[in-house]
Amino acid sequence: MKIRVPIYICLIIFSMTVTYGQTDGSLEKQKDSTEIMYYIIKGDTVAREIINLDEVYLLKKVKFTSEEDRRRYLILRRKTRKVYPYAKLAAERLSTMTERLKTIENKGDRRRYTKRIQNYIEGEFSEKLKKLTHTEGQILVKLIHRQTGRTAFDLVKELRTGWRAFWYNTTASLFEISLKEEYRPFDVKEDYLIEDILERSFRDNILERQAPAFPIDYLDLTSHWKKKPVNN
Repeated sequence: MKIRVPIYICLIIFSMTVTYGQTDGSLEKQKDSTEIMYYIIKGDTVAREIINLDEVYLLKKVKFTSEEDRRRYLILRRKTRKVYPYAKLAAERLSTMTERLKTIENKGDRRRYTKRIQNYIEGEFSEKLKKLTHTEGQILVKLIHRQTGRTAFDLVKELRTGWRAFWYNTTASLFEISLKEEYRPFDVKEDYLIEDILERSFRDNILERQAPAFPIDYLDLTSHWKKKPVNN
């Protein structure tokens, strides 16, 4: 049975590629007498032993100690993939709104602009978000913190006043959701699993990668959890 997530979640949401063969130049790969690879770019010879590419993680197959662990991971994966796009949207809308507000000096115009963004997002996504289960809602709250660097509570407090943030958090507690929840993959096992799911989903082009608001080194994270006791 699904438990509907309160409307406040909707309010939060508003809130190296190289091109080859272009007409203006060409890229030609050759070797010189020292067998060092070099490239001719627009008539210039540039020595290179390696080519700089985007960082790619070679991920090992996920191993489970039991069928129950496997089932929980698959459920978490389904829920994470479902709500991540909304957290990504929240970060995009917040960035756009923040930059736009810098150009608006009049308080009334700022208020009207913010309200217009709120109404657009609520109308576009409210029905979808209200159908989230309480566990999906809590994952979304964590991912909003991952993508924006601020908790959902702080975003509501900033955009809807402190009293409303307190009220929304109190209401959310009835659904076992805390708007103050942070994303802490080095401390919380579920958050580490969410990060693992995200990285694999980015690699497989299932989700579109968006950098988190704070540094997360996946290799360091994985190494960290390998050293953790089994009961953590």
